[in-house]
Amino acid sequence: MHAMTYRGPYRVRVIDKPMPEIEHPRDAIVRVTRACICGSDLHLYHGLIPDTRVGQTFGHEFVGVVEDVGADVHTLKAGDRVLVPFNVFCGECYFCKKELFSNCHNTNPNATAVGGIYGYSHTTGGYDGGQAEYVRVPFADAGPVKIPDDVDDDNAALCTDVFPTGYQGAEMAQIKRGDSVVVFGAGPVGLFAAKSAWFMGAGRVLVVDEYDYRLEFARKFAHCETLNFRDVRDPVWYLKKESDWLGWDAAIDAVGCEARGSAMHRATGIRPFKLQGGSAVALHWAINSVRKGGVVSVVGAYGPVLNAVSIGSAMNKGITLRMNQASVKRNVGRCIEHIQAGHINPKDIITHRFPLEEIGEGYHIFSSKLDECIKPIVIPSSGTH
Repeated sequence: MHAMTYRGPYRVRVIDKPMPEIEHPRDAIVRVTRACICGSDLHLYHGLIPDTRVGQTFGHEFVGVVEDVGADVHTLKAGDRVLVPFNVFCGECYFCKKELFSNCHNTNPNATAVGGIYGYSHTTGGYDGGQAEYVRVPFADAGPVKIPDDVDDDNAALCTDVFPTGYQGAEMAQIKRGDSVVVFGAGPVGLFAAKSAWFMGAGRVLVVDEYDYRLEFARKFAHCETLNFRDVRDPVWYLKKESDWLGWDAAIDAVGCEARGSAMHRATGIRPFKLQGGSAVALHWAINSVRKGGVVSVVGAYGPVLNAVSIGSAMNKGITLRMNQASVKRNVGRCIEHIQAGHINPKDIITHRFPLEEIGEGYHIFSSKLDECIKPIVIPSSGTH
């Protein structure tokens, strides 16, 4: 089968790999019909995440059709359309029983924090991902969700990560009716976080980014205010002024380790993460722009590296910090209900489509912010029939 493989920073290639097989009675094999390139994939593509190995197939956002199931899988059968949450989880451990599926205790032998993730580095278990024609899905009786007939593959694909992640970002922000919410990052997760903030009852939503085309998209998609941080001398000062100097009720960091805009970056053009193993600029801004007693929610992806965080400011302001990888299975049902009710059409953020064989071009365009790319989707040849 054809599958994307990592060859080193900024280098990916489609090669022939062996077809995945049932390796455990709880496995399923899924024929991929849609996969996405995620902002988190770019952290891998840029060489920022430790133990990203040559030959790994990326892709933690994918949907498809069940081809085969192991003997102990009784919730799925061949022919079922499924969306597969990006978390690999067993459904039975202490954390899964608390619906902390992203922290499953049995699917990642390499860490004590995050559970398994499809198509990510070996720090998250080393599972091959869905940027391929077929993928092995472990614990298939726990993770995959059957796609309702009235939800198409494009919308379903965005329910495997970015929509539920943005939704959880808003949920963790503990938004109360009328609250003011600032979202850092106008990428796909930030867009869904901003949109979801309205679902939670927000009275005001503002999105911060550096690219005008993404901010324009945010205004149309999420009906929010926007700020290009390059247009102001000090984003925190501006945000404080916009909140009558009290600060915002909640802030959502939907950026993660590739934040730009630090004084170092503006002065030298050097991305700060190159020097400190991951930039926490967006997180600093979030902590300093919320009011005393406010909430900072973090869903932007940070690798297992050291980041300098202004924890003293957070403590002295009495801020609540909430963060985690999204537990997709916990919120995906609610996300689907919003789609079916017509509250949101997630596929509206899809701007580019690439056949699997041209995925290298997709990574290049998305990484370089070319052609006003918001969200690229990948279609394997197996997904066209």
